[in-house]
Amino acid sequence: MHFGYALLTFLVIQGIYCEDEESKEKKPEPAPEIVYNIPKPAGNVYIAEHFDDIDAFKERWVTSEATKDGAEENIAKYNGKWELEGSEKSHLRGDLGLVLKSKARHAAIASKLKKPFVFDHKTFVLQYEVQFQNGQDCGGAYIKLLSDSKENEDLKKFNDKSPYTIMFGPDKCGTEQKLHFIFRHRNPVNGTYEEKHWKKSTSISKFDEVFKDKKAHLFTLIVKPDNTFEILVDRRSEFKGSLLEDLNPPVNPPAEIEDPDDRKPEDWDEREKVPDPNASKPEDWDEDAPRQIQDPDAKKPVGWLDDEPLLVPDASAEKPKDWDDDMDGEWEAPLVNNPKCTDVGCGEWKAPMIDNPKYKGKWRAPLIDNPNYKGKWKPRKIANPHYFEDLNPYRMTTVVAVGFELWSMSDNILFDNVVITDDPVVADQWAADTWVLKKEAGDRETDSMFMRLLKYTEKYPWLWAVYTLAIGLPVVLFICFCCTSSSSSKTAAAAKHKKFDDAPLAEDEQQEEEKVEENAAIEEEDEEEGAAGNEEDLQKETGAGDKEGVESTSEEGSGEGEEEAEDGGAGDSKKSPRRRRARRD
Repeated sequence: MHFGYALLTFLVIQGIYCEDEESKEKKPEPAPEIVYNIPKPAGNVYIAEHFDDIDAFKERWVTSEATKDGAEENIAKYNGKWELEGSEKSHLRGDLGLVLKSKARHAAIASKLKKPFVFDHKTFVLQYEVQFQNGQDCGGAYIKLLSDSKENEDLKKFNDKSPYTIMFGPDKCGTEQKLHFIFRHRNPVNGTYEEKHWKKSTSISKFDEVFKDKKAHLFTLIVKPDNTFEILVDRRSEFKGSLLEDLNPPVNPPAEIEDPDDRKPEDWDEREKVPDPNASKPEDWDEDAPRQIQDPDAKKPVGWLDDEPLLVPDASAEKPKDWDDDMDGEWEAPLVNNPKCTDVGCGEWKAPMIDNPKYKGKWRAPLIDNPNYKGKWKPRKIANPHYFEDLNPYRMTTVVAVGFELWSMSDNILFDNVVITDDPVVADQWAADTWVLKKEAGDRETDSMFMRLLKYTEKYPWLWAVYTLAIGLPVVLFICFCCTSSSSSKTAAAAKHKKFDDAPLAEDEQQEEEKVEENAAIEEEDEEEGAAGNEEDLQKETGAGDKEGVESTSEEGSGEGEEEAEDGGAGDSKKSPRRRRARRD
């Protein structure tokens, strides 16, 4: 059995060794380079910017030269720097992106769409990438879709006041981080605009990784003509909602509002409880009684030194040698605690203070229900003069341009692969040709050994058999070895007991049996010596006659037999399990 296990182990080790030798001869080929080609949209698009064509970028994109109103002069101007560069991490050959190179500066850049996007009956899809290459402490990376208005005709004047239809993207400052989705809704009654914010902008799980992991992340917004919208991060759906229900403030104002001119009547009593007017202070109520009094039962300790001061001059102190009485005044020793006060106490003795049992404090009448209580006053409701009902908020203001208007405390923020389309399939294919490749390149750089092993195993499933054999074989061999060793020990013990007796003996009985065997061996040696002496006597007495010789021999043999019996009895009273050999005459 052991030979079989040893042979199996040898074959496994030999196989591993041979496989290792083959792996040395055949070095693993490096992973093939991820080939990036300039993407081409698979359908209708309003903008599809990959930033890979530097000349085309300079023609389409305009850097703002505006000045921000209300800001300090040294930071009011939009003078942030923009460059086209490849990613510092997970870079694909030939892939460029728009990078914000400056921090703590206002920066803005915009581009006209190929054609305006009109919100009529088409699905609206916005998608772009953001990569915080140096992380982010405070600042945004959102994109603005500029509205069709006179203010947006000259993109060099693009600033924070420029009218926009949708603002979408990540933003962080300190511990607060969110994914903005804001759209400006036009009031159909008075024509004013109001921002509507997505309620769940801070609810995305693990959203902090976007600002810390320095990887490219994909943000997608889909708004449908049925007034529903969906938000995706890295092609994973994070939220599905309604423009009519999931925005704050709501698109449609309430039909009634509180009257701003209404005032609370002077006799309106909002008190639920009032003091009982019929209650009176009890005669024994002493409002002047102090909260604490001296303990009347306390007594001055025996030996208290009333006339001793608490502090006395330090007798061991000496006047400094450089002390000048004329300049420094008369020298006095520093004061120390009086050692006489240590045991009992010194000075004027006062009894300790205790709570006054007669103290009741200021008397107040108990509270009762207010008979004049009218409840909490609220202004009356009136019809909302600004009420309207817009059941189709999807019909937003037409978009004519796209731009980034940012302030960030981090630099090297990369934007890439901006696309606006009316078909989600086109946006998804655009992501497959761009962001997916970038993600794969990033995973190759950051994958741990365990993740690489899993991916390699997925590629070569037969490796699972190797893992199972490598892990399971030692366990099986160990179990078999333990079980076989135990069984072999029991078999050997049973065979040993069988040699001396039909039934196995206990440990104490076995030791006793060994003692008996030793005594029997000694007895046999004595018998052999006695037999040799008898033969010599028989030879000397041969001439005396056969009968006498026989009798003499019989007597001597009888006498020796008795002595041997006595010797045997003195050795051990128990019988030996061995058979005694017959004595030779």
